Amino acid sequence: MNSQQILLGRLQKRRLVVKTKKRGFYAGSRQSNKFGSSMEFSDFRAYQPGDDIRQIDWNVYGRTQKHYIKRFLDEQELSIAVYLDATSSMRKIQSKWEYAKGLAAALSFMVLSSEDRLLFTAVSSAVVHPVKRKGSIYSRRTYLEIQNLESGMLSQNFLGFLRDALSKKQQLAILIADGFEPLKEWESLFRKLKGLKQEFWLFQVQAKEELAPSYSGDMKLIDSESGTAVNVTMSPSILADYEKRLRDHNKQLEALCKRYGGQYIFAPDSRGLQTVLFRDLFAKGLVR
Repeated sequence: MNSQQILLGRLQKRRLVVKTKKRGFYAGSRQSNKFGSSMEFSDFRAYQPGDDIRQIDWNVYGRTQKHYIKRFLDEQELSIAVYLDATSSMRKIQSKWEYAKGLAAALSFMVLSSEDRLLFTAVSSAVVHPVKRKGSIYSRRTYLEIQNLESGMLSQNFLGFLRDALSKKQQLAILIADGFEPLKEWESLFRKLKGLKQEFWLFQVQAKEELAPSYSGDMKLIDSESGTAVNVTMSPSILADYEKRLRDHNKQLEALCKRYGGQYIFAPDSRGLQTVLFRDLFAKGLVR
């Protein structure tokens, strides 16, 4: 058994924990707090006019001479969206891009393995083609498709494209991005998600060389999204200032995410993918 099979086997045993009470309309494998007609028994209640007489438990009647009906927990599916930032800033560094795809693939696999409904979108341009699937029959196929996503042409403005692609029907929105966009734009997105009453999780993926660059001397830096260039001289003080500004930005992004009720998961590409999936998410109560 190879490492991928082992990973998928572990993922298949896990479920994402969504706290929202908003549920889909179709039968699924999750228990809601509503009572319905699933096979998961809850308790009894006294028969009332209008109840289905087929629900009467005659064994209880034989013992009590009173009519009681069985109540069952209604099982309904969740609808979960995974939005992967596939703009140039994510794809420029190969290790970062592979890590982000691996994270998106694993989370999508978990959604489908739980018989929930998945909307996956690789957000990279004004024209997006979301993948909509439901059921474990598609879990492995979807996992491989996401892992095999190829780099496209130069593209930018992840949040701008995402606002247009955002679905209103999901209970949970999972965002996988590097988070370099201005904080005001992130706040606008978080506010919109809160207004839609969607839970949201932000996985911030950044490369080791972005967090602690080792450049020195005269360099030409090219913006991976706009293509513009700037000449700079890298010195220890400039690098230290950059690292401080990045740490401050990330902390403010985390605080914004939490302010609007979201879950923030810092996932640098140097941190093992399985550590994030099975340790970090479990510690936050986001998987079981």
